[in-house]
Amino acid sequence: MTERPVYLVDGARTPFLKARGGPGPFTPVDLAVQCGRPLLMRQPFDKTAFDLVILGCVNVIADEMNPARVAALRLGMGEQMVAFTTQINCGSGMQSIDTAFRYIREGTHDLVLAGGAEALSHAPLVLRQSAVEWFGEMNGAKGPVEQARAMTGLRPEFFKPVIGLERGLTDPITSLNMGQTAEVLAHRFGIERETADAYAMDSHHRLAHAQKEGWLADEVMTAFDSDEGRAYDHDDGVRPDNNMTSLAKLSPAFEKPYGKVTPGNSSQITDGASWVIVASEAAVEEHDLKPLARIVDSEWAGLDPSVMGLGPVLSATPLVTRNGLDLDSVGLWELNEAFAAQVLSCIAAWDDPGFCRDVLGLDQAFGLIDRDRLNVDGGAISLGHPVGTSGNRIVLHLANAMKRRGAGTGVATECIGGGLGGAMLLEAVA
Repeated sequence: MTERPVYLVDGARTPFLKARGGPGPFTPVDLAVQCGRPLLMRQPFDKTAFDLVILGCVNVIADEMNPARVAALRLGMGEQMVAFTTQINCGSGMQSIDTAFRYIREGTHDLVLAGGAEALSHAPLVLRQSAVEWFGEMNGAKGPVEQARAMTGLRPEFFKPVIGLERGLTDPITSLNMGQTAEVLAHRFGIERETADAYAMDSHHRLAHAQKEGWLADEVMTAFDSDEGRAYDHDDGVRPDNNMTSLAKLSPAFEKPYGKVTPGNSSQITDGASWVIVASEAAVEEHDLKPLARIVDSEWAGLDPSVMGLGPVLSATPLVTRNGLDLDSVGLWELNEAFAAQVLSCIAAWDDPGFCRDVLGLDQAFGLIDRDRLNVDGGAISLGHPVGTSGNRIVLHLANAMKRRGAGTGVATECIGGGLGGAMLLEAVA
C-alpha cells in the first residue's frame, strides 16, 4: 500500500497561564474551546468536515470525561463527530498528531483536528488511602453502634488531602520526582548549576523577544474569561528581566543543598491548550489549503524511568538517521524544556562518543546542536509545561518557526514521564 503524504495545515493555541496557588479561570475543555473556536472560524471549510477529533489530556477532571468529545460538541462540530482522548503523559499532545498522521497516511481519514489541553491548576486534591478506607467503613456502617465504632478510627490527617499533581509528577516505579530524574542527568553529564541557570535565562529572553516581535501573533489566540471580564493575550510566565543574579538566589528544589535543579531553571506549572489541523493531499486540494509543513515521520522510545529526560535522544536519533539526515541537516529543533539540566544533558549525550556508541549504536558522536537552531523562541522554562499540551505546541511552533526562518526540515522532540520519548520530523512545503 502506498503511503499518502500528510500535512500540518494550521494550528492555534491559548496563552500558557501560570498557576498561582489555586484553580485557574479555565478547565481543559474551556482552554480547548478558547483556541479551537478562532482556529475553526478561519478555515475555508465547515467545522463538520473533519473526520475525527483527538485530544491529549493527562489530568481529566470529573465534569469533562473524554474531553475530546466534550470539546468537539462545544465547538459545534456535530453530534456525528467521533472524538477520543489520548494519554501518554508529556507526549499526549504529540500522540494526538501522530495518531492523525498515521490514520491519514494509511488512507482511512482525510481531515483530523488533533490537540492537547491541560489545566494543571485544576489537578485534583485526593484523599490518602487510609482516609478512603475509613470513609468506606463509615458509609457501610449499619446502625448507631457500627457508626460509633467506625468513628473511633477517625484521624485528623484524613482531612488533609494529597496534592494530585505532586503524585502525578512522581514516577511510580522508581519513586523519583521528575526533578530528581533531572538531577540524575546533571550528575551523569556534569551539568553545573550556573550553566543550567544561563540556559533558563536565555529561554526567557528568547520568548520575550518573540512576543515583542509579534512572531507568536498567529499562533496564540486570546482567551476570554467572561466571568471575570478579563482577556489573556500572552504567555504570562515569561520574565523579560530574568538575570543570573536573581536565578542564583533560588535554592535547589529537589536535592538540597547541592542540587542543580531550581524553580528558576525548571518548567513552570501552567494551563494551556493547542490544536493543529492535519490533512491529506486530497483534503488540501479540495479545500485549497496552504500547509505549514509536511509531517514526514515519527518515533517513540522507551528507557529507564530514572533517566527519562534522555527520551529526546533515544527517539530523535533513529528518526533522523533512518530518514537519511544528520544533526547538521536538521534546520530547527524544538526540544521540550522540562528542566534546563535535562535539555543540556541531551545536548551533552549527543556529543558524547561513548554514549552514542554504547547506547545509540553509532560509530561516533551524533554531534553538537547549534543553540541558534534549538528552541529559537524559548521553551517550557519560560512558557510553562501543561503536560498534555506541550507535545502539540512544540510541533505547531516548529512548523511556524520553520516557515518564518526558511528552514527545510525540523524535529520536535520531548522527554516523557515514565521513561519514554517522542519525536516528529517535519519538512517544509513549497
